Amino acid sequence: MFLSPIEEIKNRLDIVKVISSYIKLKKAGANYKALCPFHSEKKPSFFVSPARQIWHCFGCSAGGDIFKFVMQIEGVEFGDALKILARRAGVKLKREDPKLRTERQRTYEICELSSRFFQKQLEGSKTGLEAKKYLLARGITEESIKKWQIGYAPDSWRGLSDFLVSQGYTREEVEKAGLAIKNEKGNFYDRFRGRIIFPIFDLNSQPIGFGGRVFKTSREPRVIRSRASDTLKEEGGREQDDRRKGETLVSPSEPAKYINTPGTLLYDKSRILYGLDKAKMEIRKRDFSILVEGYIDVIMSHQVGFNNVVATSGTALTPYQLKILKRYSENILTAFDMDIAGDWATKRGIDLAQAQGFNVKIITMPESLDPADIISQNQKKWKELVESSKSILDFYFETTFSKFDRKTPQGKKGISKILLKVIKRIPNKIEQSYWIQQLSKNLEVREEDVIAELRKIKIEKPETEEVEELPPQKSRKERLEERLVTLILKSPEHFSLISEKDFDFFSSSISKTLSYLKKEIHHLAKLKPPSELADLINYFLLKSEIEEISGQDLDKEFRICLKEIKTLEIKNRLNRISREIKKAENEKDLSKVQKLVKEFDLCSKSLRNL
Repeated sequence: MFLSPIEEIKNRLDIVKVISSYIKLKKAGANYKALCPFHSEKKPSFFVSPARQIWHCFGCSAGGDIFKFVMQIEGVEFGDALKILARRAGVKLKREDPKLRTERQRTYEICELSSRFFQKQLEGSKTGLEAKKYLLARGITEESIKKWQIGYAPDSWRGLSDFLVSQGYTREEVEKAGLAIKNEKGNFYDRFRGRIIFPIFDLNSQPIGFGGRVFKTSREPRVIRSRASDTLKEEGGREQDDRRKGETLVSPSEPAKYINTPGTLLYDKSRILYGLDKAKMEIRKRDFSILVEGYIDVIMSHQVGFNNVVATSGTALTPYQLKILKRYSENILTAFDMDIAGDWATKRGIDLAQAQGFNVKIITMPESLDPADIISQNQKKWKELVESSKSILDFYFETTFSKFDRKTPQGKKGISKILLKVIKRIPNKIEQSYWIQQLSKNLEVREEDVIAELRKIKIEKPETEEVEELPPQKSRKERLEERLVTLILKSPEHFSLISEKDFDFFSSSISKTLSYLKKEIHHLAKLKPPSELADLINYFLLKSEIEEISGQDLDKEFRICLKEIKTLEIKNRLNRISREIKKAENEKDLSKVQKLVKEFDLCSKSLRNL
């Protein structure tokens, strides 16, 4: 029997395993539940049915199959979701006509080919082998080089671009993928030259961007600023505008240590955490993530068993990054080089994490050392630092008091200026009271004075994500209709209480749903509804499994529900007829008025008979 790729993927993949690789699911009877990843909520309303291979959120009404889930969670079109799941299921998709491939698909392909190109350069070129030797000397193993697909960008102007053009891509496409730069004269050249390359992966381990660490480069652009304009001239007569988005301009004596892919169709640094594709399951298992700042920090940590480490790659924590992390755990340990009094970007990220309900701890790093340095020197030391991480408030108190003399008025003022803002952000009043007492005790001042100063502090709310719009509230009739269908699925014998005339009281979609279910009443366990009804019927089937109600209560509720639906529909009809009568009277159409009055009387009689 021939199966389409979609059917084959569905047969090979279990929806529970697919969704649980993104969010934490808990068993709930025959189903699984979770906090919905698509809207903010405190109680789980997101359910997954392994029997029906569907999911639905009863809070925001999102739902569907594995393809719908991947499309929404990854923010991709169906074709991209198909590719992601086919790769996961080991299903080979037929080659497409290149002209039909979307821009997004072609960008994925460019990134994949570029990653392979860089890897080949690391293994096959003279300077690439020197770069590999450097990596090995830093403590990165051969296995890690392959696992993280580390590569090398040759020190040539168009080495990568020419290769990609030979594979059928245009120079404009290469530029859009963030791998080339176009100068003022319209010439293209490679963004990454003479650098060790770290591919940046999405949650499905597909390369979508790159970070490049300077290694050996003899041809970094020499920058000369013209006094007459903002145009910058580079070595070799090339020009570029210093306002170009994402472009870093450096002198030949001081090349930027790291440069990254700018924002593209696939890559947005504020939405990506380096290494999360490899760390997500371990974060869930250990129930905490460790945040570091660099690619090598992540790689070295994973090498020594800390597989729950990810990097922010040069950005402060953003709302979107935190939203993704929260799918796996609400506990964060940070290993940033953090100065409470000075590094406000880092502090804003931590404030935001606290505001979103994260439990934040700080790994106190030795001065001028990063995790990669510590691991290469002493693996046990890194483990000790992780295990001795401090709560964010303990860290704030310790570092702030170490910077000031608590005995002097100026010192007390400096300490309170920093710590009162921190204490003000604590949402729990009991916890806040504890830290007020600690500050009062350590500063040797009255608690009342600390509280008085705390009241003066005004805190700006940390930036949050754009407000998610929930679907409009359903009408009472819609809610009653949904309840009626759910009750029927729990007890199909109630179909006997619905006459053929009653179907006129239901909305079109509910009427079609009930008609179909009535025909298939003896096959409810093996339903295969038509495509136009599939989503709605699957929604009701899942809803009926989740609902808990006794048989006696169910019978009573069913009768009340049916009566209420009829009552509301008749009242709606009476309101409509009343408006039409008024309109006919204004138009002096007496025959129409008489006809509508009779219709009104019949509806009124029906309402009384209920």
